[in-house]
Amino acid sequence: MKSKTKFVFFPLAAVLIALACGKDGNKPAGSNCDRACLEGFAVQTLDALVGHNPSPLPKAKDVKYTENGQRLFLGDGLWNTASARGTYSLTVADTQAGQAVFFGTIRENGSPAILAMRLKIENRSLSEIEILVARDTAGAVRLEKLGVPHPAFLAAVPRTERASREDLIKTADLYFTGLARNDGKGFYPFTEDCERIENGKQTTHNPSNQTGSFDFAAMGCKEQFESGFFRFVTRIRDRRFVAVDPERGLAMAFVFFDHAGNVPFVRLTDGRKIPIGVKRPWTWEIAELFKVERGLISRIEAIVQEAPYGMNSGWSTWEDGLSERARE
Repeated sequence: MKSKTKFVFFPLAAVLIALACGKDGNKPAGSNCDRACLEGFAVQTLDALVGHNPSPLPKAKDVKYTENGQRLFLGDGLWNTASARGTYSLTVADTQAGQAVFFGTIRENGSPAILAMRLKIENRSLSEIEILVARDTAGAVRLEKLGVPHPAFLAAVPRTERASREDLIKTADLYFTGLARNDGKGFYPFTEDCERIENGKQTTHNPSNQTGSFDFAAMGCKEQFESGFFRFVTRIRDRRFVAVDPERGLAMAFVFFDHAGNVPFVRLTDGRKIPIGVKRPWTWEIAELFKVERGLISRIEAIVQEAPYGMNSGWSTWEDGLSERARE
């Protein structure tokens, strides 16, 4: 039964890549792997993942694979347990860098999980595969209840309003800079209707109906930053912008949020003192996607997974892994 399932999956995905890359599936119609080509690689890799078999994938001899920051043999880890694709799916294609990032849901032995998967394509072969899997069942269910990604992530920006690759990264990185050791006084480039989704949960303009407490989630993006609440995030490092799409105004990063555990409370910019429950060192490993329109961030979608404090991504030197500068 397994071999039959794999045989059904791969030909369709291979056809998608062949159509995008050229008649022989090895040479592109143009000089680069275009959007359809990159999206085809994402489809084929997902089908291989749930089929538990990376062998049919077009890949480099020295293809590198990591999962939640750990270097593994390709075919190990989630490749043993992924059982089906989910219903939520979004792919960011970076034709200049030859990279694609899939955001979506999967099933792991039948249980819903959230997946961010980065693919590097060189010479019509996979040279790098990076996976972040958040085993957050409730979050995966929330994402699937949304049905489809917000239309802004799929909409093209008018040509006259498109930002350069460098400007998209610069704007998105202001989010990380403004959040780290947040004092409420930085430059926060958000639209008034900016919204953020984290593991399927809306964390802006979403009142908790609590009384007598600081209702952080009820605020908008800019209001949250101006409050100074994020002061307990002590470092945002290894800011790797791995997929940038000027056509759609998207910048996507893998990043780590460190919490040193030594900030028992934060004093908001309005003078209120808010206790913080972070009492030990720990880290968020995050895949975060930004929609930028006219120099302002309008939509944010993140996949968040707890990781050991100070963990490396598996793709950075020790120095870059601790750096707070943005890089590609």
